[in-house]
Amino acid sequence: MPAVTVDDILVLPRLDRLDETSTAFRPVRRLVTAPSGFEGEGFPVRRAFAGVPMHELDPFIHLDQMGEVDYAPGEPKGTAWHPHRGFETVTYIIDGIFDHQDSNGGGGTITNGDTQWMTAGSGLLHIEAPPEHLVVSGGLFHGLQLWVNLPRVAKMNPPRYQDIRGRESALLTTPDGGALIRVIAGAVDGHQGPGSTHTPITIAHVTVQPGARVDLPWRPDFNALVYVLGGRGTVGTDRRPVHTGQLAVHGPGDALRFSADARQDPHTPALDLYIMGGQPIREPVAHYGPFVMNTRDELLQAFEDYQAGRLGVIPAERLPHTDGQQPV
Repeated sequence: MPAVTVDDILVLPRLDRLDETSTAFRPVRRLVTAPSGFEGEGFPVRRAFAGVPMHELDPFIHLDQMGEVDYAPGEPKGTAWHPHRGFETVTYIIDGIFDHQDSNGGGGTITNGDTQWMTAGSGLLHIEAPPEHLVVSGGLFHGLQLWVNLPRVAKMNPPRYQDIRGRESALLTTPDGGALIRVIAGAVDGHQGPGSTHTPITIAHVTVQPGARVDLPWRPDFNALVYVLGGRGTVGTDRRPVHTGQLAVHGPGDALRFSADARQDPHTPALDLYIMGGQPIREPVAHYGPFVMNTRDELLQAFEDYQAGRLGVIPAERLPHTDGQQPV
């Protein structure tokens, strides 16, 4: 699980050591295990938010862990062209390569540690697919796609695309150098990530070495979601055991605590976590398929606009895909 690594973690800035007597560590409110399924043209996913009430996720809507899968030649898969309106997709690639293209002119290739942040806003069409050379060769693929809700005032904003290279992430470590923290958006202990957000949000990928513990300061007005990408460890001060494919939903407080088991599986030698938090929007959510709006009437309008071609046109030069597949 490479994403972004460093040769010498001890040269990085370090988290301030928290005072345990004055820090309110967040309790684990809910622990769920993601069910497995298939998406797009048939790539395997884990539905990380399944079974979690929407108000505990706010401002997030949906999270898929894509893979980890080692494709044989000819097997890599993507999605067909499909619409979005009213939210943002944040695609983070840990291993492998993905091409993105949309009807607004955005797009590009993302690979190990890169993030493609697409604000659908008023609506567009897009496609995500492995490049042709990866389809021919096969190879490892592993990533995440997070859906971030937009507040009512921003749902019909013009679409926007952010191409965030992995090397742009803010990198820091713990006081003892036992973990690598990659800040993708928002801030952790004053260290700002590159992603630009419509509402206050923090997203980080944390790798914790076997036996190490992390005390992570977290804004008290944010929710806190910790998803296990790989490995085994514990979350919370009561040391709730967690493993690959589990999501820990935290209660109130101003810091998170998690640790990696001293013994890990050889395939996942460390504990890898994707940590999300944000200021809840607290607005009604009407969500169906590729649209996230505030009311049922707005959903119906989104489908009508899509069918009328008002969400964009597939470009003449486009990525190859398999017709007739369901969208992400």
